[in-house]
Amino acid sequence: MSSREVVVLSVGGVRFVTRASTLQQFPESRLARMVNDDDQEFKLVNGEFFVDRDGALFAYIMDFLRTLQVSLPTDFSDYQRLQREAEFYGLYPLADLLSQEHLLKPRLEILEVRFSLQEMQAFFRIFGSCSTTIEALAEQITVFTGQQSGQGWNSPFPSQKPLTPLPLDRPSHHDVVFLCGTEYSAGDQFVARYVSIKPDNRKLINGTNVLGLLFDTLLKDGFRLISARTVASEEKVECYTFERMKRAAGLAIMVNQTPGSSGVAQARRSQVRKGK
Repeated sequence: MSSREVVVLSVGGVRFVTRASTLQQFPESRLARMVNDDDQEFKLVNGEFFVDRDGALFAYIMDFLRTLQVSLPTDFSDYQRLQREAEFYGLYPLADLLSQEHLLKPRLEILEVRFSLQEMQAFFRIFGSCSTTIEALAEQITVFTGQQSGQGWNSPFPSQKPLTPLPLDRPSHHDVVFLCGTEYSAGDQFVARYVSIKPDNRKLINGTNVLGLLFDTLLKDGFRLISARTVASEEKVECYTFERMKRAAGLAIMVNQTPGSSGVAQARRSQVRKGK
């Protein structure tokens, strides 16, 4: 069997097809011994290994063996059962990680948008509990500025004069601050600031429009609005609070294959991107 490249398993009635080398990632595991005919509990039935265990949970075992990462759905709750399955198969590095389920559980992420409308300008402050989310938003948001003649708040389009991108104000890793609108400069000249939020390519000067586009961006990214309140009525500061369940950073297993070693594993954190 050790020379066979493709292995078929029937786990609790669920059929899995994989490479022998995938099952041999951890040489001391029962799955590796099964491929090498060293574990008699796993019986060959019509060319398939029959395993009387939970087939649904084995799908996560297979994903781990293929990627050496633990990345579970946000609604996953069977940590103890999956840990028990990992122990049965002799995958103790995986079992150890699952015993620390607080590292794998999704976390509630809070994001706050403060919006203040003053004369012809709108001020925005975005605060987030997750700095990586704020960093991603900062990369999406661009403020453009330029001198405009006789153009005010309600001008729908910028003039043909070139606009210059401005860096966003970042008071901390958890904050981003910017403004849009117009202010008087000299004579009939205005300093105008337009905001663009990727992937939308419009340059908006009206603060209410920018707020609407920001809301759309957050909602599409999985956030939901949970509260809206006025925090400073004399300054017309409105506060909008959003939340979402954020998938925990993935945990990866580094396997060091050295002479005389049969799969020494070490865990490390790694960022797992969400497919979109």
